[in-house]
Amino acid sequence: MDAMVRELSYAQAIQEAMAIAMEMDERVFLMGEDIGVYGGAFQVTGDLVERFGTERVIDTPISELGGAGVAVGAALTGMRPIFEFQFSDFVTLAMEQIVNQAAKMRFMLGGEVSVPVVMRFPAGSGTGAAAQHSQSLEAWLGHVPGLKVIQPATPYDAKGMLLAAVADPDPVMIFEHKLLYKMKGPVPEGYYTVPIGKADIRREGRDLTIVATSIMVQKALDAAATLEAEGIDVEVVDLRTIRPMDKQTVIDSVKKTSRLMCVYEAVKTLGIGAEVSAMIAESEAFDYLDAPIVRLGGAETPIPYNPELEKATVPQVPDIITAARDLVKGVR
Repeated sequence: MDAMVRELSYAQAIQEAMAIAMEMDERVFLMGEDIGVYGGAFQVTGDLVERFGTERVIDTPISELGGAGVAVGAALTGMRPIFEFQFSDFVTLAMEQIVNQAAKMRFMLGGEVSVPVVMRFPAGSGTGAAAQHSQSLEAWLGHVPGLKVIQPATPYDAKGMLLAAVADPDPVMIFEHKLLYKMKGPVPEGYYTVPIGKADIRREGRDLTIVATSIMVQKALDAAATLEAEGIDVEVVDLRTIRPMDKQTVIDSVKKTSRLMCVYEAVKTLGIGAEVSAMIAESEAFDYLDAPIVRLGGAETPIPYNPELEKATVPQVPDIITAARDLVKGVR
């Protein structure tokens, strides 16, 4: 590794991105429950209140609908708010402001306004937080025209995509898997962006394309390492952006490998994998397929509190290995 490139945790990368954005542009400010002195439910905002003051790091009342409304209104006046939800599950309380207001204002007003708001959602299972604090709801927001929905899977992308989101004129929803917050990786100093709407090939392969999102990218890479020892060469595509989706990268990969598996933590039915599968079925890549497409998603159940049951409801590395092996060997 280049000695000039530091390693930061995913959470540190996000905090650094917010600090850089606030230093560069006085219109950028933070909002959210307990993000001030407490530093955020997952300690992501850290000491930013000490650095920037309470007028730019604002503790909001316990009202997601109210907070989202303030953020959308501030964006309409030219500010660039970053609004943190304590848990992604609480987006359900703010859907009116996100879906009916933020997503539609530019369209309904003929492009005369923009809504440059960023909303951050700690998402996913694995912390023992049970059914109301462990969901993966990114497909809900990905269904809405006017929103951009991203899922950074590495510290590098977390920083670069957040900075790209702050600069974007449209509302950007960032889903951050809670188990990734402690993950460390190389993160350059200073300002850089990672483009929204562009997937990344994390590992090249010839036998099977795995399209993964968020924490499932790392699990897919771990599975690929095991499968390599068996002579199965897996290509791992990190989707990174749910909307707008980078269709061409996925199409090109499937045309090369002739097999596709979609791996995501959210409930399988109507999830991101369904959209990817349909997109391939409607594209020229369909004629290249040597086997049916496989979706490996979460179980059709709320997330349990019991840790072993919790693990069983979402794909794990052994599940990916088994499904990939069966797909390549023609068991499915």
